[in-house]
Amino acid sequence: MKRKINIGLIGFGNIGSAFAAYLISRKNFLKQKTGIIFELRGIVEKDVKKVPQPYRHLLFPSVEKLISTPDIDVIVELIGGIQPACKYILGALENGKHIITANKALLAEKGDEIFQLAKRKNLYLGYEAAVAGGIPIIKDISQSLISSQIESMLGIVNGTSNYILTLMETDEISMAEAIKIAQKRGYAERNPSLDIDGIDSAHKLAILIRLGFGYSPEFTKIFKEGIRCISHLDIKYALELGYRIKLLAIAKKNGRRIEARVHPTLLPVEHVLASVRGVYNAVYLKADLVGEMLFYGRGAGKNPTTSALVSDLVELARFYNNDNRVFLGYYMNPRIEGLVDIDEISSRYYIRFMAVDKPGVLARISGILGKYNISIASVTQKERRKAKAVPIVMMTHEAKESNMKKALSEIKKLDVITATPVSIRVEE
Repeated sequence: MKRKINIGLIGFGNIGSAFAAYLISRKNFLKQKTGIIFELRGIVEKDVKKVPQPYRHLLFPSVEKLISTPDIDVIVELIGGIQPACKYILGALENGKHIITANKALLAEKGDEIFQLAKRKNLYLGYEAAVAGGIPIIKDISQSLISSQIESMLGIVNGTSNYILTLMETDEISMAEAIKIAQKRGYAERNPSLDIDGIDSAHKLAILIRLGFGYSPEFTKIFKEGIRCISHLDIKYALELGYRIKLLAIAKKNGRRIEARVHPTLLPVEHVLASVRGVYNAVYLKADLVGEMLFYGRGAGKNPTTSALVSDLVELARFYNNDNRVFLGYYMNPRIEGLVDIDEISSRYYIRFMAVDKPGVLARISGILGKYNISIASVTQKERRKAKAVPIVMMTHEAKESNMKKALSEIKKLDVITATPVSIRVEE
């Protein structure tokens, strides 16, 4: 029975330093709970100035040296990105090291290669921290819900975009203003593109699809639409209609294919996900045996991420002290044939047009919508101002995405339309 696990850490940034501090300060606490000593044995950080003096004796000269050191059991990778992280993880696996990572981009885009090598080598691969921070969604789907067939998942899995949308609503400000506040408070990067363009959410969705549906999606084929087009007017008008706008990661089983999409979505205000505010994350799923479930908590930050990393360490200890067989927590379902193209989905839509305020405009717009079999459920013209562009807000009945695209493309060309129409899908 193994009583000590030696850890090699790659990356000593915000998360890496918090994780290292936890391992050292809570060593006895973890031993009391698990009977295992978790020992930080080595650190690699390219910017040595980041590593304070109490940790300097743990520095290794290179990743190659760290992953080839015989007495290191597990490598914790916290540098992010695709390369060189992929090279390091594959090298560590080849050297017989278990892996724990928070790198959602890497698992989303190179996961097949990594999972297959871990399986072939019978090595543990922990990635609880890659999705939704401290929320134990990975272990719950792969272990607690292993008896259930998951039918759908809706997730608010990017705290930055959720915080920005919350600010736009509560403070009635523009997206640009909300982004500046989020950056000032440390919730958004200097370049927030990965968050507000839906890329980060799509990376996490790819991992959830692998776990929940037994299918490894090609990342480039996951539909991604960010929140850049959302105005504080849309948030206001949506609320008047009884909806709240959220950036959702959506996965649904559709016959033998999977819908996989990230985009802004109108949710009824009474929907449980509509109440998720600020930097919090949540995943709402439906499964055949358990019905509807919600997983909620802080999705980012050094403390929630450290919690997830440590949970993977404890899981690794179980591997050592049981039968030495790794359960990777996913399966490949041969019945799944691929992803549903976004043009094939059907949805209700919220549409905002900016149009010249004169007679006949509504008739021209509705005529084009009708041409593409899109029926209008409600329409409101806002802030009537003569000879100036005014918002026209519509809610449609269910329509096909491909038809909506064609209709909006045609409407955009009308001489009475002054800006690109904004369309947002609705989830009831």
